[in-house]
Amino acid sequence: MYRWDFTPIWAHGDLLLAGLGNTLVLTAVALAGGLPVGLALALARLSGNRLMAAPAGLVIEVFRTTPPLVQLFWFYFGLPIILNVEMTPYLAAALTFTIQSGAFFAEIFRAGIVSVDKGQSESARAIGMSKAQAMRRIILPQAVKRMFPAMMERSIELMKTTTLVATVSYADLLYQANELAQKTFRPLEVFTAAALLYFVTITLVSALGALVERRMAQSGEMTR
Repeated sequence: MYRWDFTPIWAHGDLLLAGLGNTLVLTAVALAGGLPVGLALALARLSGNRLMAAPAGLVIEVFRTTPPLVQLFWFYFGLPIILNVEMTPYLAAALTFTIQSGAFFAEIFRAGIVSVDKGQSESARAIGMSKAQAMRRIILPQAVKRMFPAMMERSIELMKTTTLVATVSYADLLYQANELAQKTFRPLEVFTAAALLYFVTITLVSALGALVERRMAQSGEMTR
């Protein structure tokens, strides 16, 4: 009968925490870059200008329909060959997940913007606002409230997808867990601890997102 022993995990817990920190940093960087990339792609696709819409649509479809592991390998192994540049695991991962997140966020932004009644945009233009002003002041504030749940869901999926970076030796939580499992010969305990860290982190992020969503809903009711 298997005897569980978490003593080695307690002794080397700093490695797992360091890996969790790297996971959170990579997730934050991908989100910080992915949101503006997604907004830019969505606006380009909705612009009506084929020279902007077609390339934006191509980027969105390529990064939404190809496996993220293939994308990561392409940035890590392929891009240095094509551009003759040095590519670190962190940089490859940041580029991959920023653009991939941008592609998914683009569709969320597009759906949110389209869901806002066109009459509001027309009313804004009628009182002298430019198209950009109407988008910034009228359309996006309403769209963001509708998009927020989908954005939170995508952010959580992103955090879980970052586990792929262990394949290119970026020291995220999964990579550190694998290293610790080989060092201590206690894989069940190590990966159980890693799973618990993911569970606690994602649960806290989900709770924070739910709180923000409730606050946004309350502020919307107060402004009516």
